[in-house]
Amino acid sequence: MRLARTARAAAAARAALLTPATAHAAAPAPAPMLQHAPGDTITLPARDALAVLTVQDESRTGYTRDKFEHWTDADRDSCNTRAEVLLAEAVTAPEIGAGCTLTGGLWYSAYDDQYFDAARKLDVDHLVPLAEAWDSGASAWTPKERELYANDLDDARALIAVSAASNRSKSDQDPSTWLPPSAGYWCQFVTDWVADKTRYRLTIDPTEQTALAQRLAECPDQPITGTRAQYVNGQEARDFGISPSGSAWRSSTFSTTPTTTCCGTR
Repeated sequence: MRLARTARAAAAARAALLTPATAHAAAPAPAPMLQHAPGDTITLPARDALAVLTVQDESRTGYTRDKFEHWTDADRDSCNTRAEVLLAEAVTAPEIGAGCTLTGGLWYSAYDDQYFDAARKLDVDHLVPLAEAWDSGASAWTPKERELYANDLDDARALIAVSAASNRSKSDQDPSTWLPPSAGYWCQFVTDWVADKTRYRLTIDPTEQTALAQRLAECPDQPITGTRAQYVNGQEARDFGISPSGSAWRSSTFSTTPTTTCCGTR
């Protein structure tokens, strides 16, 4: 699973520091994504992708963090999901000891534009927090589906290594109440947020919708490209790419088009 995230390491080291652009006129709403068949590749500008997300009030009823089993070791290589992300995003690779203990290394935290020289100084953040996912539709998923969401190594945006301080200030907030301390990362953050919600067909609440629309109006309208879920084990997988049985998962991956910056690509 490490290799699926390798390309992110260099990007995280420098961050895609998108500076807000002049506001653009709103584009016409695209055709609903439900018209696309499983396996189709979908490309939508970020603002169009936002326009087709379902808007409804959210409910935290019944949520506890243990409803999402996380930091599993799916490939049984002794490195759990947290460690896999840290290894993939390291600017300088750490030494791997017994039980996947990480020593040394260097990481870049895009949220607050800082470097860190020890894994213990970092958190691995769920871009769309587990509680927010629950509020937005994951409450209806099976435990296996929630486990797969919480350990998603197939989409480089889903999990990101950031400073413990920035992650804990974010907590379970959405972009209507929290944005990264580094303003240069705001455009990437909200575009990735829309892509992640699109990937999992999660809803947005009215306040969240307004905040995302306002922020995206000041950012480059990056295309969000994704592949619809495939048929798995003879049954159509759910829109977010997990088989009904949970026994075979084919990711329905969405990604933003890499943006060239002063220092690299993301």
